Amino acid sequence: MIAVSALAAACGTERISVPDTAANRPFYEGAVLFSQRCAGCHTLSYAATHGSASNVRTAQANNGPNFDTRCERPVTRVLYAIENGGFSGAIMPQNVVVGKQAIDVAEFVAKYAGRETETSDTPGSVPCMDKPIGAIPPPPG
Repeated sequence: MIAVSALAAACGTERISVPDTAANRPFYEGAVLFSQRCAGCHTLSYAATHGSASNVRTAQANNGPNFDTRCERPVTRVLYAIENGGFSGAIMPQNVVVGKQAIDVAEFVAKYAGRETETSDTPGSVPCMDKPIGAIPPPPG
């Protein structure tokens, strides 16, 4: 009985691993929002999410990319996906977050995605961590 209780208590204890410091605040806020809004479909360990399918043969339609292994740069590409429902527009809802929150999530994903893929098997390709993150252009006006 005690062993079962200990195992049950350990479930769901994974935490966001992005530092919550003043300098890192937008990335931390992005991680929190990603955890709240994207966890059901995407995996990104820095936000403590596990929504991607671990086996392609058993994947469901709503299993999105695993961002631990998939590089997502530049940040404008990530923001485009947030605003437009991914790149196909078939499953991911458009504008799952908007405004400053969308920018925080996009910057978080661009910075932390692809960190488990240090090198590429494709000759001549650039590792994710060597690709520039870029920046969100200021709004027109």
